[in-house]
Amino acid sequence: MGREVERKFLVNEVPEAVRGWPATIIQQGYLAIQEDGTEVRVRKRGAACVLTVKRGAGLEREEVEVGLAPEAFAALWPLTSGRRVHKTRYVGRWSGHRVEVDVYRGAHAGLEMAEVEFPHAEASRAFTPPSWFGRDVTEDRRFANQQLACQGLPEVPASR
Repeated sequence: MGREVERKFLVNEVPEAVRGWPATIIQQGYLAIQEDGTEVRVRKRGAACVLTVKRGAGLEREEVEVGLAPEAFAALWPLTSGRRVHKTRYVGRWSGHRVEVDVYRGAHAGLEMAEVEFPHAEASRAFTPPSWFGRDVTEDRRFANQQLACQGLPEVPASR
């Protein structure tokens, strides 16, 4: 089982340089969500389809991904009705770190978040976010994709 160490931030404004990074459209839907944050989801990113199980919440989580044939994704997708997010993901490097910027679409339009993965928790604590990052929402479950998919957009203060 893999381990993910990741911080998540609201984005004040996506810089033009980031909009030039490689981007893919993501369709993501949830098959099951437990109270403790455990989730089973399907995702289509470009042409690649995966089933993912994540356990835990916040900075460190367990994660297992299994590739899906497009036909399997198509069969499972209807089961996620009412529990979906759609976004464009830009992936690049900023100050030596791999950064993924998600620009949400559809029901979540207007939300922009950045995620930065780290090899361990200590490295995540040493990270200084760039000025275009807003509030750190790593521990704010309202901004977890599963919550966005089920509960919609949380109220976001004027100062991100």
